Amino acid sequence: MDVRERTAQQQAWDIAARVCDPEIPVLTIADLGILRSVEVYGAGSPAPAVRVTITPTYSGCPAMDAIRDDVLAEFAKEGYAAEVAMVLSPAWTTDWMSAEGRAKLEEYGIAPPSGHSAAGGHSGPIRLALQVKCPQCSSLHTKELTRFGSTSCKALYVCQDCKEPFDYFKVL
Repeated sequence: MDVRERTAQQQAWDIAARVCDPEIPVLTIADLGILRSVEVYGAGSPAPAVRVTITPTYSGCPAMDAIRDDVLAEFAKEGYAAEVAMVLSPAWTTDWMSAEGRAKLEEYGIAPPSGHSAAGGHSGPIRLALQVKCPQCSSLHTKELTRFGSTSCKALYVCQDCKEPFDYFKVL
């Protein structure tokens, strides 16, 4: 692969990586780790084409249609013919989220996932009591109100110190 192809590949990745998650708009699909790959065909031609591969956060995620449409729109704006493939295997895990994505979640007021998922290949003791840090005041004195929040990926918590409710992005 020559330098031009790598440059075209990186440019195409950057275009896809700027697409935001419609449910958590401070995160890009790259931050979430659902952007799996971007392949460029016909680099240097007047109408390059790309194939973008994404993995949903969970099977049946309703945001995937919007994400696909947003990816196609971003590439159309840049003059690319694009197709989006959705792959279910390997299954997405919160381990794929970037450190920047976790920080953005916390700044937005959503507690990022803590720990590693079993699906991520980690083994060992299972934590029975989950401590979730409040994204407002950083207290660990928090309580789960409901296992399912505004989306299936999140749980609703409340901080016992500052009394603020907040979403927690569950470890999946």
